[in-house]
Amino acid sequence: MKTEIGAVNALPTPTTLVGATVNGKPTYTTIAWVGVIGRTTLFVSVNKQRYIISGIRENQTFSVNLPSENLVKETDYCGIKSGKDVDKSALFKSFYGKLKTAPMIQECPLNMECRVVKTFDTPTHDVFIGEIVSTHCEDSALVDGNVTLGNLKPFLYSMTDKGYWKIGKKLANAWEIGKNIK
Repeated sequence: MKTEIGAVNALPTPTTLVGATVNGKPTYTTIAWVGVIGRTTLFVSVNKQRYIISGIRENQTFSVNLPSENLVKETDYCGIKSGKDVDKSALFKSFYGKLKTAPMIQECPLNMECRVVKTFDTPTHDVFIGEIVSTHCEDSALVDGNVTLGNLKPFLYSMTDKGYWKIGKKLANAWEIGKNIK
């Protein structure tokens, strides 16, 4: 039996820290509304009231940093405090890659620096489409040169219960397990 609960977005999403340079300084905000568009293209949906928007718009760059479970407190803080009021970069060691205006967080095991290729203006959010210019990953999260999710220890955000959730074990190999159905 199922209960119809209305037009509720119940999709869990990865919790990320998006970085940009605002007024010459790195800043970060928590964004869970992030998704894949293609192999080297992603999007972040940022509330128009967020301080970080001015830096993304000015520089046309941003970073997506995937925090691990041990950064849940700092990640939450970056979502509830504004960069206008506090220096959130003081929580982390920032570094830069190819794009000199997309600060990344050393403590996050995975970082992607992105160049804005398109922006969609919605009534409440700006949606930035980013081309991934370079990805940086801790060696401990790489197996045979590939990122291994279990070693990253990312966490999800659930809009329905406003909670952060751990990710469990690998279930099966994609494009393999389905071959067993006849």
